[in-house]
Amino acid sequence: MKRRIFVSLLAGTPLLSLPLATPAFSQTIAVRSRIDNLLQRAADLDTLEAVIVTRDGEGVAERAYRGNSLDGSTNIKSASKSIVSCLVGIAIDKGLLKGVDQPIETVLRSEFPENPDPRLSEITIGNLLSMQSGLERMSGPNYGRWVASRNWVRTALAADFVDDPGGGMLYSTASTHLLSVILTKVGRQPTLQLARDWLGPLDGFRIGSWDRDPQGYYLGGNQMAMTPRSLHAFGELYRRRGVTGDGTRLVSEAWIDESWTPRTKSVFNGDGYGYGWFLKEMAGEQVSYAWGYGGQMLYIVPRLALTVTMTSNELAPSARTGYRDRLHGLLGDIILATAI
Repeated sequence: MKRRIFVSLLAGTPLLSLPLATPAFSQTIAVRSRIDNLLQRAADLDTLEAVIVTRDGEGVAERAYRGNSLDGSTNIKSASKSIVSCLVGIAIDKGLLKGVDQPIETVLRSEFPENPDPRLSEITIGNLLSMQSGLERMSGPNYGRWVASRNWVRTALAADFVDDPGGGMLYSTASTHLLSVILTKVGRQPTLQLARDWLGPLDGFRIGSWDRDPQGYYLGGNQMAMTPRSLHAFGELYRRRGVTGDGTRLVSEAWIDESWTPRTKSVFNGDGYGYGWFLKEMAGEQVSYAWGYGGQMLYIVPRLALTVTMTSNELAPSARTGYRDRLHGLLGDIILATAI
């Protein structure tokens, strides 16, 4: 009797209320399976620590390796340059800076050396963002000497010119450090506090420890601690064109377009560079990416609504060993697995 009642009730259930394996649903499951398999095989990358993949804000796959955690703090190194760029964009949006053509002299004149090279007055905010200041680089072989100096700002501004402002790309952490100092001066708060105030509404975003220079300015473009999830949250802000998940706008859409417009090319890898972001075609898609020493990567693939975060051992080099290119290869495989 009970069985007859159950069958009768089941027969009366509207068919549309039952879950259906639609083609789109099946495709999503297949994509997740393919990417999960890719992340399993990525364990062969012996300095890789974590990978997070989302599409259109939805989790696709994630994995941590060798005892690391997606919620564990890591030094994102020069990937933090993209965050400094974002803060500059917000400062422009707020009217604290006039724009990318504003000469840095208007804020940093008191830090200039005596009898400065006239070209110092020609350097703009935009030149610092695109690594086209013309000043000798304070990265690579000069980095140690620079951070050992008593005043990082004045040492950077007293460096020799090796090109004119607006000339070739001279990748230098000093450029983004000068931006951090400019932000502190116009925002009247330390850069870390500005980041916490301006990006605070972004769910999941948090900067942990961050090194400072001898004068107390936060090191723009290096030595910033974040979790892989926090870095990914920042990437999602850009993937969503400057708004949070609940629709709160934090940075203008125009600034993201400006940041992802090629201004110059890296002499090291030939990739384009905008305002704090590298630009490259990978697996047939236009990709904007942040890159930090050791393999701290944040990739945005706009057409596919993909955001991919990869963190690695901060002490191991990534460029000259070919490791960065292997990470690019993994991203390319993820793109192909998504686009099938």
